[in-house]
Amino acid sequence: MGTAYVALVNYCFARQHGGEFVLRIEDTDRARSTAESERTILQTLRWCGLDWDEGPDVGGPHGPYRQSERSAVYREYAEKLLASGHAFKCFCTPQRLEEMRVAQRAAGQPSRYDGLCRTYAPEEVARREAAGEPHVVRLVVPDDGVCVVEDLRRGPVEFDYKSVDMQVLVKSDGLPTYHLANVVDDHLMGITHVFRGEEWVSSAPKHLLLYSYFGWTPPKLMHLPLLRNPDKSKLSKRKNPTGILFYKAMGYLPEALVNFLALLLNATREGEDELMDLPEIVRRFQVEHVPIGGPVFDVAKLDWLNARYIRERLDEGSFVERVREWAISPERLTRLAHLAAPRIERLSDLGPLLAFLFSGRLPLRAEELRTNKLDDAETRKAFELALAEFDALPAWNVFAIETVVKSVAETLGKKPRDVARPFYVAVTGSPTSIPLYDSMELLGRDIVRERLRGALALLSREKVTA
Repeated sequence: MGTAYVALVNYCFARQHGGEFVLRIEDTDRARSTAESERTILQTLRWCGLDWDEGPDVGGPHGPYRQSERSAVYREYAEKLLASGHAFKCFCTPQRLEEMRVAQRAAGQPSRYDGLCRTYAPEEVARREAAGEPHVVRLVVPDDGVCVVEDLRRGPVEFDYKSVDMQVLVKSDGLPTYHLANVVDDHLMGITHVFRGEEWVSSAPKHLLLYSYFGWTPPKLMHLPLLRNPDKSKLSKRKNPTGILFYKAMGYLPEALVNFLALLLNATREGEDELMDLPEIVRRFQVEHVPIGGPVFDVAKLDWLNARYIRERLDEGSFVERVREWAISPERLTRLAHLAAPRIERLSDLGPLLAFLFSGRLPLRAEELRTNKLDDAETRKAFELALAEFDALPAWNVFAIETVVKSVAETLGKKPRDVARPFYVAVTGSPTSIPLYDSMELLGRDIVRERLRGALALLSREKVTA
């Protein structure tokens, strides 16, 4: 959701000013960046109608648009920084860095690299390299002075250089961090304006230093407020569904979702209808009216907008087509036929058998989740372990899902079939249905995650009541 929220601002600004909207895949983090995650980004943004002018799938004059394919470019610029004395090689071990941070915390100091390796003479650096010691490349940060970040919405934001860390620019594996890659790419791709989340405002001084060291003009920056839950906490998948694909699977229309995000960015003025299509959103968008405080992600308001779209913008033919796209695409129907046919006697049996695939949250009771093989604490632990492992899966398919459930069973010292039963109920609403792992793949990671969270919350409430 945060990606779509930030992308919408960039899209609106680019379209208003006749600019180019660029999609770049920043995949320098090997652990988090997968082919599936990239497909999800492309799929969700395109579903929202936010088409880009340049990107990994459409090409453009500034490619390649995946940072993992631009390593040679970053090495060149890292060498320039080293040669000019604006970066240095750091040989500190993880153990030393942790000891340094512990000491800084104990002294009430900000966590910041202490600059030890910056003091090494060239001969010492050469000796350590020759010995094969692993190292990273760090940014040189001035010891004194203030950096002023000019934000398009917030105005000047000042940072004392003593609080700015000597950022790692190149990791020990030779790959760049986001900070170096981002600055180099923004310059080479001709980026004039960057709108990103406010969590990046503390990184702006490091980026501006890099622009200065390279002798480049930085783009205009604006840091957007983070989306908030009703309790004002940061919107997070740990608390609530945040994936666009969850809302797609729940049956929200993309127009309504984008309309909702637009209202979080720019409140309507008196006399303006809150129902807007994308061209109207672009026309009305104003940078100066983006709130500085985090807007609240109010699902009730989203429900209201979605209902209006269904009633006011879809005729019967369009409604039927949307239902077909959402629930019974030819590929999905073929898969369901294969799974359901051996389990029914009449076509009318399909309704109760498959209803869970066309539902959002299920009306569960705690006793339905209980078995004589696991107590409540073990069932809660099973759901917690599975949620963590499901989040980390690089691919969402039957084999991967089954592997997680078996892993959970092994951790608990239980048989997989005994652990699977409460998952059956949590995910399908019944102890018997079409095969569990196929069901979970069909539902998708986001819906499964939400149903398991709901079951976990139900058992936790029962624990408190007891």
